[in-house]
Amino acid sequence: MKLFALVCASVLAVTALWVATSTVTTTASAAEPKDDASPIQGAWQAVSGEIGGKPLPEAAVKSTILKLANGKYEVSAVDGKPDTGTYRLPASAKPKRIDVILGVGPDAGKIIPAIYELSGDSLKICYSLRGSNAPTEFKTAAGTFAYLLNYKRIQSTTK
Repeated sequence: MKLFALVCASVLAVTALWVATSTVTTTASAAEPKDDASPIQGAWQAVSGEIGGKPLPEAAVKSTILKLANGKYEVSAVDGKPDTGTYRLPASAKPKRIDVILGVGPDAGKIIPAIYELSGDSLKICYSLRGSNAPTEFKTAAGTFAYLLNYKRIQSTTK
C-alpha cells in the first residue's frame, strides 16, 4: 500500500511539473513578438557599410543614423539633410524583407527593396539601389548596386 501511495505521489508530482512547465512555455511564447514590427523600431547608428564591394568612408558611416517608428523612417547623413519616408516589412519573406518607400525628392514614392537581419541590438540591411528585386544575400560586389549597412541600436537615456 505504501508503494502504491509513493508511485501515485510521484506521478502527481511529475504531472504537476509538466503542467507548470507547459504553462510557463506557452505564456513566454505568447509574449514573444510574432514579427519584427515592434523590435525593429528605434534609433540605429551605422557601424560599417559597403557599396559595390567597397567600404564606405568612415565619415559617411559615422554620420548615418536610421530611425524607425510605426512604419516611418528617417535617415540622417553626412550632408545633414534627413531623408524621410515609410517602410514596410512584407510577411513571411525569406530572407526577411524591408521595403523602403522614399518620401522626398525626385524619387519620392520609389520603392527600395532590401533584406534585413535583426539580432538583439544589431541590425543588418542590404538594399538594392537599382531594380525591383531585393538582394538575396548580405554582400555587395563590384559592378552591383547593392548597399549594405550594419547598425547598432542607440540606447535611450530616458526611462
